[in-house]
Amino acid sequence: MSVFGEAALSAFLELLSAKLLDSVLNFVADHRQVHQQLKLWQSILPEIKTVLNHAEEKQIKDEGVKNWLDDLQDLAYDVDDILDEFAYQELRLKHQKTQPQASTSKIQKLIPTCCTGGNFSPISFMFNAKMISKINTITDRLNSLNTRRSSLGLSEIMSQGATSKGNKTRLQPASLMDGAVEYVGRANEKQEMLELLNSNNSDGVCVLSIVGMGGMGKTTLAQLVYNDPSIKESFDHKSWVCVSDDFDAVNITKTILRSLDAESRDENDLNLLQVKLKEKLSGKRFLLVLDDIWNESYSDWTILRTPFGAGTKIIVTTRLEKVSSNVDSVKAFYLDKLSHHDCLSIFAQHALKARNFDGHLQFKEIGENIVRSEIWDLPEDPCGLIPALRLNYHYLPPHLKRCFAYCSIFPKDYEFEEEEIILLWRAEGFLQSKAKIQGKGLGNQYFQDLVSRSFFQRSGKDKSRFVMHDLMNDLAQSIAGEICCRLEGDKQSKFSLRTRHSAYVSDDGYHSVKKFEAFYQMTSLHTFLPLLHGKCHFYLTNVVVEDLLPRLSCLRVLSLRGWEGDGHLIRELKNLSNLRGNFCLSGLENVNGQDVREAKLNGKLGIDGLELQWGEDLENSSFKNLSSLKLRNCKNCKSLPSVGRLPLLKDLSIIGFDQVQKIGVEFFGENQLNPFASLEILSFESLPNWKEWDTCEGDEKVLKLPSLRELSIKTCPQLLGRLPTHLPSLQKLEIHSCMSLVVSISSFPSLCELSIRGCAELVDDCSSPAKEISFLQTLSLSNISKFNIPADRTMLRFGKSEHFEIGGWEELASLSQHGFSLVGHRFITVGCCPQLQSLEAEEAELQPDKISRVESLMIVSCDGLNRLPQVLHELTFLTVMEIQGFRGLVSFTENNLPPNLKKLKIAGCENLKHLVDENEDKIGLPTTSFRTFVVDGCGNFGALPKCMASITSLRRLSVLNCSADISFPSEGFPANITSLEIINAPKNYRSLVEWGLNSLSSLQELIIGGEGCSNVVSFPEKGTRMMLPPSLTRIFLSGFENLEFMFSEGFQDLASLKELMIGDCPKLTSLPEKYMLRSLGHLHIFSCPLLKKECSSNNGREWSKISHIPLVQIDLEIVIPEESEWNMILKICDWFLQIHGRGTKNHFKHL
Repeated sequence: MSVFGEAALSAFLELLSAKLLDSVLNFVADHRQVHQQLKLWQSILPEIKTVLNHAEEKQIKDEGVKNWLDDLQDLAYDVDDILDEFAYQELRLKHQKTQPQASTSKIQKLIPTCCTGGNFSPISFMFNAKMISKINTITDRLNSLNTRRSSLGLSEIMSQGATSKGNKTRLQPASLMDGAVEYVGRANEKQEMLELLNSNNSDGVCVLSIVGMGGMGKTTLAQLVYNDPSIKESFDHKSWVCVSDDFDAVNITKTILRSLDAESRDENDLNLLQVKLKEKLSGKRFLLVLDDIWNESYSDWTILRTPFGAGTKIIVTTRLEKVSSNVDSVKAFYLDKLSHHDCLSIFAQHALKARNFDGHLQFKEIGENIVRSEIWDLPEDPCGLIPALRLNYHYLPPHLKRCFAYCSIFPKDYEFEEEEIILLWRAEGFLQSKAKIQGKGLGNQYFQDLVSRSFFQRSGKDKSRFVMHDLMNDLAQSIAGEICCRLEGDKQSKFSLRTRHSAYVSDDGYHSVKKFEAFYQMTSLHTFLPLLHGKCHFYLTNVVVEDLLPRLSCLRVLSLRGWEGDGHLIRELKNLSNLRGNFCLSGLENVNGQDVREAKLNGKLGIDGLELQWGEDLENSSFKNLSSLKLRNCKNCKSLPSVGRLPLLKDLSIIGFDQVQKIGVEFFGENQLNPFASLEILSFESLPNWKEWDTCEGDEKVLKLPSLRELSIKTCPQLLGRLPTHLPSLQKLEIHSCMSLVVSISSFPSLCELSIRGCAELVDDCSSPAKEISFLQTLSLSNISKFNIPADRTMLRFGKSEHFEIGGWEELASLSQHGFSLVGHRFITVGCCPQLQSLEAEEAELQPDKISRVESLMIVSCDGLNRLPQVLHELTFLTVMEIQGFRGLVSFTENNLPPNLKKLKIAGCENLKHLVDENEDKIGLPTTSFRTFVVDGCGNFGALPKCMASITSLRRLSVLNCSADISFPSEGFPANITSLEIINAPKNYRSLVEWGLNSLSSLQELIIGGEGCSNVVSFPEKGTRMMLPPSLTRIFLSGFENLEFMFSEGFQDLASLKELMIGDCPKLTSLPEKYMLRSLGHLHIFSCPLLKKECSSNNGREWSKISHIPLVQIDLEIVIPEESEWNMILKICDWFLQIHGRGTKNHFKHL
């Protein structure tokens, strides 16, 4: 059966019988017909309960019994819902007796119609036709199930607790804390994998695969290898990605990038992501684990591995041999059953927390019998679950079965807190006990029981949070079936009329109408829960608030945590009059007295614990374990606290201290012998009056900053003198906008990243021997008043940096002037050097074999430069090239476009006429690798290449602000293009109209600037081939001076459209019809005065077309969501709090 199993269902039925007995029968005593039917329920439910053990056994092989159990479970939920309606009405009557004239709620429409009316009474409620119909239907279904029970031959049998050997007490499972269990077996596989990974004999990507059925330990083996100390020594970076059954190259690449750089910008263009990743990994040894791959597509794998080169090693775990074959593993490790000895050892660890049974001989025979059981030899079921896992679930107590299966609403790798889960269980009514333990204490007991049985485990990233192993997640989904479902992105799982608990998972910040269409069939839903990946807030369509939620009258868990609307202030607590339990308010240092008074905390009689939090004094001993600290915007503070006393502090940021003029001994801590003993990252920013940094280096007994790896000083314009002279561990140094500071790098032997963007002088006095200094990997120099490093020292320290960037040097005539060269670098940027005439002193020095490693070349605003290097066409690794403000560029020829170029951006090159000469058009551009072409602000650029249609690899094309007569390629554009941007090119727009945009079947982003298109009055134009391609997700229109309306038929197939932006269209008055915009999440309108008026919520003719969209901005003002919508959300919450008094209130503390 789906969901909780016979024991859990038995407990559920027992709970329903108790509800009938306790209060409902008394409540309906005056209504004979209803009372008789409920008495019938009370007699039939226990009879059905007695055969559940038998049904559980038979349903494995008998489909009819399985369907009977599913129907019974569905009926149990419906009975529970209707009993809740009775309970609510009883509570309502008691409230009316204390308040005879209750005020009318503005959201009365949300209350079921059977519960409303001017003269409410129990009799009028009972005689309501809708309620009577519900009761009759349940009675009929209950009688039918009882009849089917007999025909299926179900009878009462002994419960699972008794055995033929007598009732023996089972051992309570031990709580397995971190480190309590040793990994058993697989030692040979682990050692061999480590040897292969730590070796340096691979020229390309090295892939190892671990293959085996679910539960064989693939992920655990990968974790052991990944966390081995030798891996940390052998690799510069490592990353772990849980792939599961959603193999999305974009999301996987983004995850890898975020693990390397937490501040990496969010992109959805795979090419840009892979270019960034390739840059990050350039010259680095990198270990990647791709856990639980199911995708069998070889082409998908080929695309994913594109950015990885020599030095990258990948571990893949999978249940499928074909996946292992596709990834071309150097070695595949096939995990089979463990030996009998190893299995016995594992069993002893989990059951007894011992390595073997030597100290527990009385249990050894039992353990051996279990290990030899035939259950382990059963075939794997279709969804890849080991039957033994089902056995673990089978022996769970009934109350834990319900709690565990409920957690199937969470996606794989979702990290949750114990308190979060307990609140959900409590709201659903799962925390039921005959003992005195209640509420949170009971929930803690349930949760820790599941942890001790390994159904939950601690997160490896955050020990305060928990996760379910992928296999446990699969098990929970398999058990829950249709009852618990989740919506991930745009992928809908098996939602049905029987679904009771649902969560929706989204990386998208805009939750549109289309996302929630599946929920309209789930009228008996108990749980409506958003789970946001990487988002702290979201924009929600008002259709959910005004239309969907009123239909979900059975909800017990409603969370709109993160919903973005106006009024997130403490005073809005005044509407939540029914808050119960413990309540915490933090950040009160930001609250004024008037807001507190309006919150009316003294009127919240249900609160039995109130916690108020302000910031603490830094000297408090509670900070002794602090590892990261950011002090920000203390504008009137004149000195810094003694944070040098914090022994475990690793990361410190000082930002916005306007009055600080000197930093000295008070910062390190007076008489502190080892200040900042653990500090690794130190950052100062925006200290406008800071003039002196006394590092107290005269005291030789005091070791300052011994572990510092990164030092950053930004926007401290008055800081004088020099930096600390002895930082032996410093690897990264950033100095930005410190024009009075002298920067000496003489005594930083470990330095590998240097970024100077504005200082008085850069010095290296050569005091450190050449053999003791390291080569820089990243170099960025600009706006340095005085460069005081000898040329030979420059070549020694900077000559082999992977990233090379110089700029803002007014007097620089050649790179060799200071010992710089293009030789030895992979990513080169040269900008704002107006006197620079050549990239080398002599062209002969620039040989292809010396600069063949170059992958990216950017030249910006070097007006004196007269030509590009002639050897560009021989740079086979060069994939990204950007040229801006190069007056000497007229065109490229076949001899100076790299053969593997992927991205070319040309901007502000006023003399550029064409990309390639007409006679060389067929050979001028790479046709298999070229993905992005941008040309911007090149006033004489008059023709796109004729061969454009043959460049099948092209994905993005942008033509902006070039010649007004720029011509359109007669053969059109490649069908695979995903982003097209045409601005201020009327001839191109007219050609697009005639050619037909619908031919671009892969187009996702369309940006059109209508400058010069004065005859265009509609978009798309009526009677043309301008039907928009269905693949579009984003449209941006601007500058159409005579555009009057949007032609709805052109939008009819845009089911994926997420964002629509319209600007500078002064005559536009209408939008496409509402049904064309159902998927839209964000509408932005600016400088369209007539359309703005029509979109007004106050009688605007277009308002009905946009009112369902989650986020609407007009002239930078957010008009949806409105402030009133947030107030409505609070009222809905208040209503739910009144209906579901059994703990639901605490869940709303998340809002």
